[in-house]
Amino acid sequence: MVAEIISVGTELLLGNIVNTNAQYIAKEMAKLGIDLYYQSVVGDNEERLSNVLRTALERSDLIITTGGLGPTKDDLTKEVAASYFGKQLIFDKKTYQHVKKRLESYGITQMTESQKKQAMMPEGALVITNPAGLAPGIIMAQGNKAVIMLPGPPKEMKALFEECSRLYIRRLSDHVFVSINIKVKGPDELPLSVIGEAPIADQLGDILDNENPTVATYAKEDGVLIRVTASGKTREEALVLMKPVVTKIAEILADKIAWVKEDA
Repeated sequence: MVAEIISVGTELLLGNIVNTNAQYIAKEMAKLGIDLYYQSVVGDNEERLSNVLRTALERSDLIITTGGLGPTKDDLTKEVAASYFGKQLIFDKKTYQHVKKRLESYGITQMTESQKKQAMMPEGALVITNPAGLAPGIIMAQGNKAVIMLPGPPKEMKALFEECSRLYIRRLSDHVFVSINIKVKGPDELPLSVIGEAPIADQLGDILDNENPTVATYAKEDGVLIRVTASGKTREEALVLMKPVVTKIAEILADKIAWVKEDA
């Protein structure tokens, strides 16, 4: 199972907002054992979004989009996805009632045509009510390809991702990823000639060639971080695979290590 994230929104391309959604989804997918190989950002343009989605579905099995589900003309994600799968947008009464009720809670009693647009859903899609806003989550699947569409506001995206994960994503993977981080002491404690990324990599040697678990080093401002990641059918199985490697690293680096902890 190969997954991909498409973040939709011209504001992302302009640097007006930080793309925290992609970071959150990437971390959650890793926990679920889904291989994430690609991320894309595209503006609110139908042709470019269509091209990005088509490319994504050619190389990946599961696409998760964020953004482009609002009521305005440039919110085009569900339209583009429906077109790709050859589906029409149809009126969804449950979504309409949810949008109407939510707007009434804001003191809005008359829905505009733009707001009614949010009740139009791709034919045959699984629609998941948004507990934190208006636009629902949408899952479209055909053959071995699926697109999960989530709204852009982070609070809404997270709430709907959790529900999509419970209903759909967890069924797609038969393994989980678990990571343990090993932090090497910083340059204020030891010289860079000893604890820089290159010296640390040299000391670890062939350990960096491991496949399960994998071992990778990352240069940080406050020192080097070593991440050991294992894949197993359960968290416990992954931890068993990691234990001898983490122990070996601890033996090699000894007092150069500041701390060891499991990735949250």
